Amino acid sequence: MDQKDLHIQELTTLKTIAETLNESNDLNAMVNVAIEKLLELTGLSTGWMYLVDEHGDYEFKAGINLPPGLTHKENEPMRCGGCWCLDRYGDGRLKNAVNIMTCRRIDKAKACSWGDTRGITHHATVPIRSGSRRFGLLNVAAPGKIHFDEAELALLQSVAFQIGSAMERMRLYAAERRRATLFAKLGEYGSALGVAASQYGELAELWEQAMTLIGRNFDWPSAALLEPSGGNWTVRAVYSEGRTIVPQVQVPMDGIEGYLDRAVQRPSEPLCYEYAKKLAAWLAQQELLPEAAHAAAALIRSPGKKATGILLIGYETRDERYLSDSEITEALAELIGVTFERVRLEDNRRELVRMDERNKLARDLHDSVSQTLFSLTMMSKGSSGLLSSGNEELLRRTLQEMQALSQSALKEMRELIMQLRPAGLEAGLATALKHYGERLRLHVSTKVNGINELPRAVEEALWRIGQEALNNVSKHSGSNDVGVSLHLGRERAGLTIADRGQGITPQRLNELKRHSIGLSTMRERAVALGGSFALHTVPYGGTTIEVVIPLDRADD
Repeated sequence: MDQKDLHIQELTTLKTIAETLNESNDLNAMVNVAIEKLLELTGLSTGWMYLVDEHGDYEFKAGINLPPGLTHKENEPMRCGGCWCLDRYGDGRLKNAVNIMTCRRIDKAKACSWGDTRGITHHATVPIRSGSRRFGLLNVAAPGKIHFDEAELALLQSVAFQIGSAMERMRLYAAERRRATLFAKLGEYGSALGVAASQYGELAELWEQAMTLIGRNFDWPSAALLEPSGGNWTVRAVYSEGRTIVPQVQVPMDGIEGYLDRAVQRPSEPLCYEYAKKLAAWLAQQELLPEAAHAAAALIRSPGKKATGILLIGYETRDERYLSDSEITEALAELIGVTFERVRLEDNRRELVRMDERNKLARDLHDSVSQTLFSLTMMSKGSSGLLSSGNEELLRRTLQEMQALSQSALKEMRELIMQLRPAGLEAGLATALKHYGERLRLHVSTKVNGINELPRAVEEALWRIGQEALNNVSKHSGSNDVGVSLHLGRERAGLTIADRGQGITPQRLNELKRHSIGLSTMRERAVALGGSFALHTVPYGGTTIEVVIPLDRADD
């Protein structure tokens, strides 16, 4: 065959293989067909391929027309042990297609009498790569062929580049598909975690729920959440084998906790693979997680970029998913950090509300009951002097005033107790609001739709909102007539309070929205439970407030 014909054959070979590689997105099918076409067009008889990962672990991926000596016990000679080509590939010396003088696997097959090698003694080997990314090795051989010339090696090199480019295309395609799928799952996870954050009042419960949702939404076999606490790191929750546990175990591992402390101080520093692997190994030793072939970790950060925890993901196989998942892992850790920070802020807000209520109660006690009791104390001291003076008339008037003051103190104390824990609430929210309004000398009409037992948090919020609304009617509406409507559905509870008073002008309403503590407090109570608050008013046409709170998000 002259040089021109040889060149045409090479171009035909490359064109045919390129067409073959572009017809499939299945790696196994693509590799086998590509090797078969290469052998067919070059006249060679045997070919096989190894995939090698970044850690040097290899996988026998394909074998075409292997002799019996190499297929012994389900290709055991190809799957076990090392060889010269893999050793040279691993240390970086194998960069182009080369001749292998002898094959260690073939020699071993002959020595162990595993079967006929069909005259194959040598093979050519060529690295498969695309740019700087390496995938593995392609080997080809034929009976009696002990040398491949430069033209043959160049052709093999070109075919290997084509295979590498196809594998990179498939890798990117698979990674993008997985990325899209995981981001969709991330959206579902975020919604579910938001609901859980509204349902679970304790952070420990939310840690557990966060891990359960990871197992439910993602295909990772194991995961763990860690948090710094008291100068140490604590394993807050672990997911593996389809279940979640909350071990609350501290991590004393040398080399790990020091690095994690640095991670908190320098949150911009990424958590490297080696430390993630060490942490996963320690958790496996404690029997908290199964042993992981791979591990990835991401810092959980608060909105202020402070590291507040670590999300650890474990993998069963040594593939590259943990690399392609890194963006998702970071986003998931950030989502967890934001959610937990929101819960902490909400807890702080509620504590501030409780403190404000305590301060208000203290002021009320000081301004009313405390002053009255002080007056009673002074009058009781004066009455002892009146006994010795014999002034019975003055003593009688003093005792009458003391009786009136004590009755006033008792009434004010009952009002304060009513605000804290209404005695009539066991008879129903509508009845309690009616009694409260009547104490304010209002004519209250009530209407209740539905029968449902309200969660404590919802009942408390509606009671407080109702109290504030009735107080506003008493003080500002100019009318004593007010209607209270309570709707108790399966999914939500609604409270409407409407008066027939003078209403609120638009200018005054704008001022109230900016400065009224009462309106702000009513709105905050409703929103804190995932509900809504609305105020409707017409000048000289009355005012109505409407509150709706979902029952499935309330904390019992």
